[in-house]
Amino acid sequence: MRRIALPLICACALSALSWASSAQDLPGFLRRIVPNLNLPGTQPEPARQQAQPQQQVRQPGMFGDTSIEEEIAIGRQLAGNLLGAAPLMKNDVVQAYVNRVGRWVALHSARPDLNWHFGVLDTPTLNAFAMPGGYVFLTRGLYETLASEAELAGVLAHEIGHVTAGHHLKVFKQSSMLGAVSGLVSQALAQSRGNNQMVQNLIGNGAEALARGLDKDAEYEADRIGVVLAARAGYEPYGLPSVLQRIGRVNPKDSSVALLFKTHPSPADRLEHLGDAMGMNFERYAANRANAERFLATP
Repeated sequence: MRRIALPLICACALSALSWASSAQDLPGFLRRIVPNLNLPGTQPEPARQQAQPQQQVRQPGMFGDTSIEEEIAIGRQLAGNLLGAAPLMKNDVVQAYVNRVGRWVALHSARPDLNWHFGVLDTPTLNAFAMPGGYVFLTRGLYETLASEAELAGVLAHEIGHVTAGHHLKVFKQSSMLGAVSGLVSQALAQSRGNNQMVQNLIGNGAEALARGLDKDAEYEADRIGVVLAARAGYEPYGLPSVLQRIGRVNPKDSSVALLFKTHPSPADRLEHLGDAMGMNFERYAANRANAERFLATP
């Protein structure tokens, strides 16, 4: 199987292509490697329903009958649970920077209108997390291993992919929770705005299922979406593979990667699947920005 070889990619003599021109032929190729990926510019946009309240907006064929408001309520509670265990790093400059990069990448996703939130957790482990409704976090340990803005964009794009593909809500559905939770969350929201404990009680079992991690196919799909979104946002698409290569060099017994390796396929497997999906097709976008000099390192 073909694997990704970053040194070879860097050595390739590529023409200087502007992002505006290179993006024109990208959507068709993206659809071939990520089937059913709904991306702006790849199909007519539905008419905006400005008069409709947010909770009535649905994602047909993706999240069933779960409304955006219900999805956000579930994600907000899960994010709160995570922040209770690992607070945000106290660095407003870095937090603002990560949000700028994340929201720029998210604008090129299937859900650009979602109110996205990004944050860096104050923990030395290497990991990243996504919750329904647009909540995305990476750890300080992972952030400190990054070498460029393209790598940051690749990591965030992978997590954005989980949200746009509805991977976590599918876990709820598969655990027979989503059907019951969706309607009850809607009732809870109507009865008591801000009653987080009620929502927490409703999603408790589903949260336990999420803690066990997503299946391998969901991670592979999020990797493919990640390189797609990074390229669409104007970054060179090899940021995520670079990070996976670096993580792959960490001793699997190291405590910093214990949870990551428990809940994700190995970096080698992920790189192999990405290599098969990407092949040589993304070399034309290797001239996109890496922005190593713009990357905001922690003090």
